[in-house]
Amino acid sequence: MPWAFVLIWSTGFIVARYGMPHAPPMSFLALRYALSILCFLPWILLAGVRWPASRTQALHLAVTGMLMHAGYLGGVWAAVKAGMGSGLSSLIVGVQPVLTAIWLSSVAGQHVSRRQWLGLVLGFAGLVLVVSRKFGAGGPGDQASWLNLALALLALLSITAGTLYQKRYVQACDVRSANTVQLAAALVVTLPLALLEAEPMRWTLPGGAPNVELIGAMAWSVLGLTLGGSSLLYMLIQRGAAASVASLMYLVPPCTALIAWLLFAEPVTAVTLAGTAVTAFGVSLVVRVPKRAG
Repeated sequence: MPWAFVLIWSTGFIVARYGMPHAPPMSFLALRYALSILCFLPWILLAGVRWPASRTQALHLAVTGMLMHAGYLGGVWAAVKAGMGSGLSSLIVGVQPVLTAIWLSSVAGQHVSRRQWLGLVLGFAGLVLVVSRKFGAGGPGDQASWLNLALALLALLSITAGTLYQKRYVQACDVRSANTVQLAAALVVTLPLALLEAEPMRWTLPGGAPNVELIGAMAWSVLGLTLGGSSLLYMLIQRGAAASVASLMYLVPPCTALIAWLLFAEPVTAVTLAGTAVTAFGVSLVVRVPKRAG
């Protein structure tokens, strides 16, 4: 499950690369959430899936949806659309495992071992190496403005808070109904912002032909990233330790680099390979189950 999640989540780069030039961020995400809900609802009804047992449970799911879908995805997409390079945005959001561990150890009173702290530091160091080649790889005039920095920090805080909130408050619930509630809450937040965007979604090319890039990006966003990746993330958080699950995010940029090499022939340098190795080793230190005596 962790490896499947990392592989699917890494394709978000492909979606952004294909979809971003043809659609404003909030409109793309709002439509993604709406189509995902329409996919989940028949599945829920046909399978007889139970909805959350109480209003409190549904409210907790709604909070995580607003944080982990609207806040995280909205912040990242808006920051990149505003001109932030993919390297810098990946690095900012990549602080999440460290923030999670700091919260767990200093506020929540949970134990984070020295081995896990070492793994978190090594994982972040590897992340810096992996994304270093992409610093400045944004749009024309790419720079870290106050606006896109604030948006990237919003994404970082949202995914961190969402992970911790779900682990603390969300009780066991079928992933299909849980994801639907989360997506509905994210849609409520995102749709008003989408209506404020002046840029249209360009479903056809100037010659009238269908815009295959945007259509494909939307289709994979719904079927792969939301129905697949988001569902896996929900289950991982429910079943694992928050620090261990968060550390998996370190593996996304190296996996994205591999996918970009396969699809777009983007170069994979020795620094990228070294960073991938350091990151993988760091994550292994965080997620490794300690041996029990006797």
